[in-house]
Amino acid sequence: MVSEEVNSKKQRNKECFINCLPRDLIERVFLRLPVSTLLMCVGVCKPWRNLIREPQFITLHLKHASRFALLFFRKESIAGERHPSDAILIDEAWSQSTYAVPVVRPDDILFGSCNGLLGLYTKTLSIKIANLATGECLHLEKPVKNLKGDHFSSYSFGFHPLTKEYKITHFLRDCVEDHPENKDRFNFIQVYKLGDETWKDIRTPEDLNLNCVRNSGSINVDGTMYWLTEDMTANWHHAAMSFDLGKESFARIQLPASVPEDCASGGPRRYWIREINGKISIATAQTYPSQPTRLVGELQIWTLDNKGEQRWSQKYNILATDYIPGPSLAHGEKLLTQCRDGNLYSYELLAENVTSKVLKMAKLLDFSPRKPDNMQSYICVKSLVRLDVYKKAGIVCRPNQREGLESKKWEAWQRMLSKMEELWSYIHQKENDSIASSQQLRIRLDALLPHLSDDSIRQQIGMEIGQKFPVFPDQKARSLRRLNLVEQKRDREALDARINKYLEIIKGATQALDNISSMINSAIQVQNISK
Repeated sequence: MVSEEVNSKKQRNKECFINCLPRDLIERVFLRLPVSTLLMCVGVCKPWRNLIREPQFITLHLKHASRFALLFFRKESIAGERHPSDAILIDEAWSQSTYAVPVVRPDDILFGSCNGLLGLYTKTLSIKIANLATGECLHLEKPVKNLKGDHFSSYSFGFHPLTKEYKITHFLRDCVEDHPENKDRFNFIQVYKLGDETWKDIRTPEDLNLNCVRNSGSINVDGTMYWLTEDMTANWHHAAMSFDLGKESFARIQLPASVPEDCASGGPRRYWIREINGKISIATAQTYPSQPTRLVGELQIWTLDNKGEQRWSQKYNILATDYIPGPSLAHGEKLLTQCRDGNLYSYELLAENVTSKVLKMAKLLDFSPRKPDNMQSYICVKSLVRLDVYKKAGIVCRPNQREGLESKKWEAWQRMLSKMEELWSYIHQKENDSIASSQQLRIRLDALLPHLSDDSIRQQIGMEIGQKFPVFPDQKARSLRRLNLVEQKRDREALDARINKYLEIIKGATQALDNISSMINSAIQVQNISK
């Protein structure tokens, strides 16, 4: 019996037209397929599975992968209501995803993204590396057991293109008790290479300011991590530090020599290190005197043209919006900005020079009531990069859809989602019941029409019945997947509109059917009198 099944499978493989094609041609076809399709192809046959899971194919597929802007909203409490961490993907055509990212749990905080892998910080003793597309997760122990002072901004995640290694870095805060003044400084970077069993401590060239990192951010570009540090001798009072993930060496980069112009009404100036289309960039703007997180005046953006010569050029000088996201400031040819009204905008620029003028401003999404300074933006892809090859030092698993939702602090949020689904089910049931009742009533009314002898009156009432018969919106099947925060808001608005529409239709249909009944009764009375 087993032998017959094996022979039958071999025969099917021989008869498969695609398997008769040259391997390199099959590979070319697969390289242009999205990850979701390739994951289904893995289960078709062994040759396809082996091809798709080959490291060389995974690397080649990454080069063809479409790029997404990943907008990440950290968990927060607003007006006493808890909102979990959530993410939204925006593709190259600027269309937005509607479903929540399964690997992001309510308490996770994103600290890095590369090659389709997300670095997610948790309040527990572990951190998580997750594949955005496959759902595979790798849980790793944190480098320090003492979680006091531990913060997601102290972590970073990157990939070195030459060594082909993924590395997590951690700024180790100076926690020596007899030196409390050093609590916001660090002189070690802890490095973990995926697949290793332990973290490695690497001393920095000097004591560095951790608050400066938290305020300005950090980025990973081409296998090197960059962040800002204080330098009171420089014009900008800042310098850029770099850490090569391959050589594990440090370097200092001086910022532009020119001094940014300040406006009289502005407050202190802030600086951010950002990534724009693969380039290291520095953004700077003044803040409101009374609101240190809100921008005023002009936003100046400089990019590093030559790392060796430390040569910078100013690319943009535009009117500052309220907030800027990071660490990625642009998606394609558009800059991303946030406003205090809870909206995210994209700015398309006429040219890439200092005198650039805004060509087009587009509203992308309304993320209220979330706070605008609580959002991160990354450029990411969907990839086939496997995490099970690194399971030596961690636990590899797929996320349980209910994981994290059972926590007591998210019970109210979970009840709200359940209530929404109950309301949708309720309104759909009421619509179905109303349609059934209306059909029965129409049958009874239609049965009365033959008793009317006047043809014109009979036709008029028949047309009235056809026009006033209740018509409800189409009922599309509800997905079992959880919607993301923006789509949840739209879903609530759609539900409110659906309920109002239902009440409006029922009210109008009731009045119309009452009028029709009166018309029929009046016609029958006139007919009886005439007899």
